[in-house]
Amino acid sequence: MKDDDSCEYHRKIVSFKDLSRFKLTERKYNDNSLNIYTARLNDLREDTLRRAKLNWSDHPYVEVSHLALESPEKSCILIGVLYKDQKLKPSLLRDLSKELQLEVQPSNNYASNDDKLFLEDETLRIRLVGNHMNIQEIVTGLVCAVLGHELENGTFWVEDWCFPGYCPKSCNSSDSLIEDGKILLVSGLELVNNTNEFSLDLLSEWITGMVGCANAQEEEAVITRMIIAGNSIRGSAKIYSYKGYHEIKSHDQLKIKEDIIAMHKLDIFLSNILHCCCVVLMPGEFDPTCNYSMPQQPFHPCTLQKSSRFKSMHGATNPWIGNIGGRIVAGSCGGPIMDIMKIAGLSQLSPLDWLERTLIWRHYAPTGPDTLPVYPFFKNDPFVINECPDIYFAGNMDEYNTKLITADDGHATRLICIPKFSETKTAVLVNLRDLTTQPISFGNGLT
Repeated sequence: MKDDDSCEYHRKIVSFKDLSRFKLTERKYNDNSLNIYTARLNDLREDTLRRAKLNWSDHPYVEVSHLALESPEKSCILIGVLYKDQKLKPSLLRDLSKELQLEVQPSNNYASNDDKLFLEDETLRIRLVGNHMNIQEIVTGLVCAVLGHELENGTFWVEDWCFPGYCPKSCNSSDSLIEDGKILLVSGLELVNNTNEFSLDLLSEWITGMVGCANAQEEEAVITRMIIAGNSIRGSAKIYSYKGYHEIKSHDQLKIKEDIIAMHKLDIFLSNILHCCCVVLMPGEFDPTCNYSMPQQPFHPCTLQKSSRFKSMHGATNPWIGNIGGRIVAGSCGGPIMDIMKIAGLSQLSPLDWLERTLIWRHYAPTGPDTLPVYPFFKNDPFVINECPDIYFAGNMDEYNTKLITADDGHATRLICIPKFSETKTAVLVNLRDLTTQPISFGNGLT
């Protein structure tokens, strides 16, 4: 038998590559030759049409601008980008027009029974009607194929519809290339408002092998990388009155001071871990970064002076895509999913269900730029899913949830909702080999 006191475990090392999909090499705001919706439609039109032809092989594909040339009784296929007209959706012009005396708009739900749905391509827009559609489970920005016919009033009666579907598995991928190891997913540290440092210290000591018996340390050594999925500094824009805030100019000064203190705490927390474990750090919606529109760029190295010196530290974008141990790992800090839930506020689908829908829609952030701020891409839409992720996560969710889905070609994807660590004290361990998951608790959370 081994003497437990003499056991020494080495940290598991696996291959790592940042696919750099969302890195902004330059920023231009003066090119309006092609908007992001047109780019999105061009990227997904062919795959959407292929799927539509599989479903409705006997019907022709017609551009929206040529619909008037078709027989009204004859069903045809249209492909375009969906637009959901919602009166409760935030509007800058509406907010600035005080003369309208509008009611206060709900911040967490833009949906109502009066919502209308349209389909548009590069030339025209047409309203969609029909009992087949569940408009509450649709958001603006989706590339969609619809089967139906035009009515006398100029609307389009939908008989059926479909989306691009899951991205095909890459021919280069192979299960034989998958390496053994695990990754740890954490999100929502919220160091400004999280005053319970015990769970954070316990997490740090656990992943560095400072706590637990020999068997536990052997398990911890298999963790090849830790991914921190955003909102490490703040979890919301809410200002708490008990901290002495008042409606005065000192708001910003106090907020900056708190952010600096929290960044210092994050720097120390990371540097302790980076001595023995690699970390991927993603910014979140409420973290102090150089840009708040997606894709958010990595934290500037100057803000994390200690941890940025480590080679084991990797600053990532939000969203982020990488290859860890032969597995494609992709995800966001939860902003796109939360925005979808505002648009579809009357739907009963869970965040995990919406996460799966984005795979079927083939888009990481479909509601941008309509209600989700995104950088104005013109030549292409980088949020289009061109690779089939093996592990697909959304951070800063209210609770942990997971699901293994299988596409038509047999490719399996592990969906994960990472809970807010500040509230649940829970991280998620994922096995790269078999995609099994395990929640790890570091204290008594609120949920």
